Amino acid sequence: MRTISAARRSTVKTRTQAINQLRALLISAPDDIRAKLWKSKPEHCVKACAQILSLGDTVALQTLATTLRLLVKCWLSLTAELRELDATLESLTKQAAKRLRSQFGVGLQTAATLLAVAGDNPDRLRSEAALAALCGTNPLPASSGKTIHHRLNRNGDRTANNALWTIALVRMRSEPRTRAYVARRTAEGKSTKEIQRCLKRYIVRELYPLILADLKEAAFMA
Repeated sequence: MRTISAARRSTVKTRTQAINQLRALLISAPDDIRAKLWKSKPEHCVKACAQILSLGDTVALQTLATTLRLLVKCWLSLTAELRELDATLESLTKQAAKRLRSQFGVGLQTAATLLAVAGDNPDRLRSEAALAALCGTNPLPASSGKTIHHRLNRNGDRTANNALWTIALVRMRSEPRTRAYVARRTAEGKSTKEIQRCLKRYIVRELYPLILADLKEAAFMA
């Protein structure tokens, strides 16, 4: 899962660069070409550019058409690669992260990331507080005078921290229990970052026993 996740991140980054390059060419293209090919969604923009037969007879327009077709080909190839990687992750997480995947907001990518990070650091799983420190979600004191305050921890494994942030974001948008919590904490004057920090810490507490159980089962299967 660690290997596939690393490959997936690289593929996503390269695909993003391809669509950014394609759009940069369209921005500087003549108005009529830009109006015809520019779309807000990447897949729609790629589809429009894939249908190009010719943009004109000048060398500049012929070069533009050729470059757009090559970028489209690159984006489509990377998209197919991404689908293959996701299918592999889906299969692996269904086998080795069944408990994690059953939780609200935990998808194949976040489950794979959390299980891989935990599996790479077995000596740091003594408690859910230790896992929180590993993921950089343990609160750090930042009090001043009589004001009690904590700040975000910038240490720990950033991929695991990002996975927890993704889970928290999904729950903030869609889970009634979390939405109620956000509303209550907002009314108390907490900022969005402070609420996210608290949520990530609670999520670690919730997922810790499930991660241990999934790791134990995965080791037994291996």
